Amino acid sequence: MKLASFLLDGQRRVGALTDRGLAVFDLAAGTDLGVLLRSGSDLDALQALATKSRQVVDPAKVTFQSPIAEPPKVLCVGLNYADHTKESPYEQPDYPTLFLRVATSLGAHDAVVERPLASDSLDFEGEMVVVLGKGGRHIPKEQALDCVFGYAVGNEISVREYQFKSPQWTVGKNFDGTGTWGPYVVTADELPPGGSGLKIETRLNGKTMQSSNTADMLFDVATVIATVSEAITLQAGDIIFSGTPAGVGFGRNPKLYMKHGDRVEVEIERIGLLRNAVRDEQRG
Repeated sequence: MKLASFLLDGQRRVGALTDRGLAVFDLAAGTDLGVLLRSGSDLDALQALATKSRQVVDPAKVTFQSPIAEPPKVLCVGLNYADHTKESPYEQPDYPTLFLRVATSLGAHDAVVERPLASDSLDFEGEMVVVLGKGGRHIPKEQALDCVFGYAVGNEISVREYQFKSPQWTVGKNFDGTGTWGPYVVTADELPPGGSGLKIETRLNGKTMQSSNTADMLFDVATVIATVSEAITLQAGDIIFSGTPAGVGFGRNPKLYMKHGDRVEVEIERIGLLRNAVRDEQRG
């Protein structure tokens, strides 16, 4: 099942992709997938909403939004592909490199990403996003995948100059609208366990920049969930950017950062394609 949050007639709605188009759930305007997950809706409940839908729209005629507007937590895993660590200024850690994003840093499919006035070092990072349907504390690794509702395509875009201004990456990873994801969340039952074994590719202006496989993650999804839950209570609607492979602009010689007019795409096998345009931020 593929689920999306989108604007329709100026109102935020949620629905499921069917052979006929997007089946709009008959729910109050303003609802998104996060609201449904936090209310306890499971796959059966969402499938029932899709079946009862009285309105089907063309996906090309809606404005996609982040599937979850305000996740309780946005967790990110750095240095999770060995080839990416080699192109970075870091040694490979033996514990997941975890950091947080805030909700205002998120963006959607087809949204314009602004190259900020503060820096021209805007860099792409294609990633698989994990969406939790339930959470908890001290989750055993062997039960961790039971918490996963689904997976999405993500681009964890970074402003490198600000990422490396200090040992903490927070600012460089939280410029407004840089963490794009979507357009769909594909439910876990349609994919391999942990989303493993899927081709992931990033293209800039049609040229392949990153090409890898989610099986190459050093810390798999179950390990990340179990590790985080040792310290932090996970919740339904939390999302995890699971890390990027090699090929980012920072790791190239000369460096290749995104600029005004660029188009960037991230595609993951069986999950979908995420597309964004880049423009310069305007003063005032």
